[in-house]
Amino acid sequence: MTFSLRRRHFLLASGLASLHLPVRAATVRVVVLGGGWGGLSAAARLRRLLPQADIVLIDCHPDFVSFSGSNAWLLAPDASQPFVREYAALAGRYGYRFVRGSVRGIDRARQLVLLDQEEMSYDYLILGPGIREDFAAWGVVDREMEARFRQTCWASMDDAHALPSLKQRLARFEGGALVMNIPPLPYRCPPAPYERAVMLAAWIKARRLPARLIVIDPNPLMPLYRRPLLETFRDQVTYLDHAHVRQLDLTRNTVSTDVDEIAFDAALLSPPQQAAQLVWDAGLIRTNPQSGQADAWADVGALDFRSRLDERIWVIGDAVGMVSSLFGQYPKTGHLAASMGRIAAAQVAAAISGQHYERELPESVCHVQPDAAGASGVRIETRYRERGDGFLMQEVIQSRTEDYSQAWAEWLARLADDFL
Repeated sequence: MTFSLRRRHFLLASGLASLHLPVRAATVRVVVLGGGWGGLSAAARLRRLLPQADIVLIDCHPDFVSFSGSNAWLLAPDASQPFVREYAALAGRYGYRFVRGSVRGIDRARQLVLLDQEEMSYDYLILGPGIREDFAAWGVVDREMEARFRQTCWASMDDAHALPSLKQRLARFEGGALVMNIPPLPYRCPPAPYERAVMLAAWIKARRLPARLIVIDPNPLMPLYRRPLLETFRDQVTYLDHAHVRQLDLTRNTVSTDVDEIAFDAALLSPPQQAAQLVWDAGLIRTNPQSGQADAWADVGALDFRSRLDERIWVIGDAVGMVSSLFGQYPKTGHLAASMGRIAAAQVAAAISGQHYERELPESVCHVQPDAAGASGVRIETRYRERGDGFLMQEVIQSRTEDYSQAWAEWLARLADDFL
């Protein structure tokens, strides 16, 4: 699976440094918040479509980092290393400006991005802020508890900065009950936690550890992983289907589901996911029409990623919510985010120029390893089309690849041609 270290943790850093290109004498400024797959794709295409506009990318980190093979890397010293690109270099190559800074919020009324040390005006705004994890859903309700959770139990599925710490925790594991959960849908990189479970099971078996992996899954088990988890590694894995983590006790080292209390010696836990805090603070969260409650994700159209709550803001990537009554949400993958960024850029350009926008459909491709043995993998392609009545249809195509590493490298090279 692909993990992006930079997928929108720009809210956490401090400092501000405007790099490279001078501000153009432009009548229009488009600001892109978040230098993940979607933000980088949007910034590069905006520059191509709007050569006279001031295109600004903001992120708190100096580099874009994507970590393919992170699950294997956790358990093996010679696994693949991260893919890194410097934001300043990308800005110079594609002709937009990069500002390194921490975003405090968005003043929609005044059309301002609020940074730590200054304010930046915008005419149009593209948000690629990613996700936050809902620790409170498990009773982790204050910063001290959250810090302890991150140090001892966190699966680091939304922030690859924490992967080295997780690797160290696993290296110290010598046996006992190792508990992990699959987050409730929707969540980022759907196959990733299943892939991790299989690799952990193989790791336990290879090291002959006196241990058992307990997998708590609230969702239907992905068919791709049914055989490895239920058959191949049945001596290493206890799989609990349709089970939800309801409470976490860090004093007693237990997790509670609806029917069980499970003690653990080590844990890799992923709380439910929601749109990033910035989306909440900006008032861009969708309200469920039936319940009247916030549904935790940004409110945008299925093919027009403009916010339904602010006509000058587009939201892309993992933060986007319901787009179809037929399949729910788009898969939260890097490729899909890049596709959305490209499309949002064209929509913004059309809004500025007044020219006709030729509708585009998003797409997604990801490469996974369904078993821990061999070099082969599976390519998962997701396609979309409009039904005659206007509803968006989703088609998922899976195919076997002989060499997982080569297939992923070729996929990345094709994507990199556009914005990396």
